Amino acid sequence: MPEDFGADIGAAERMVREWQERAAEKAEKFGRMQQRIEQISVTESSRDGAIQVTISSAGILQGLELSDKAGNRPMATLANEIMRVVQAAQSRIPELMQRAVADTVGLDDPAAQHVVGQARRYFPEPPEDEAEPQRRAAGVQEMGLDTEDDYEPPQRPTPPQRPAPHRGPDDFDDDDFSSGSFLR
Repeated sequence: MPEDFGADIGAAERMVREWQERAAEKAEKFGRMQQRIEQISVTESSRDGAIQVTISSAGILQGLELSDKAGNRPMATLANEIMRVVQAAQSRIPELMQRAVADTVGLDDPAAQHVVGQARRYFPEPPEDEAEPQRRAAGVQEMGLDTEDDYEPPQRPTPPQRPAPHRGPDDFDDDDFSSGSFLR
C-alpha cells in the first residue's frame, strides 16, 4: 500500500465532515428562514380607517375589522374597498419575505431566490390609486342600478269583494257549508 493512501483517506474524511457541517449549517439557516417567513403578518387599513385587514405570509385573510363608518357604504363599494385593502396588504409580502431570506440564508442561494421569485409571482402588485377610475375592457358596459333606502315594493291591488248573499230564514239548506262550518 502506498504511504499517501492514508493521507488520501484522511483528506476524504475531512472533506466529507466539512460537507456535512456546511449542509447542517445550511439546513439550520433555512429552518430560521422558514420560521421568519411563517411569522410574517401584514396589517393594512383603508385611507379613512373604516377597513382594516390582517394577512398571513401565505396571503390568507386572518382578520377583518370594519368601523361604523364602513356601514354607510353600498355593499358593492364596501366589497371593492375590502378587496383593495387585502390586495395592498398582500402586495407587501414579497418585500418582507425578501428581507427574511436576506437576513437568514442570503439572496445568493438559488433556493432562496426561488422562494422570493415565487412570492413576487403569486402576490399582486399594489392596487392603483383610489382616485383613478377603474379601467374596463373595451366593449364591456356595466349597468348600474341606484338603490334607495326608502324603497317600498309595489302593492298588489286587492280583488273586489263580492257582498255575501243575503239569506232569509226560509233559505235554510242543510247541505250548504259555504260559511265554513257545519255548526249553525
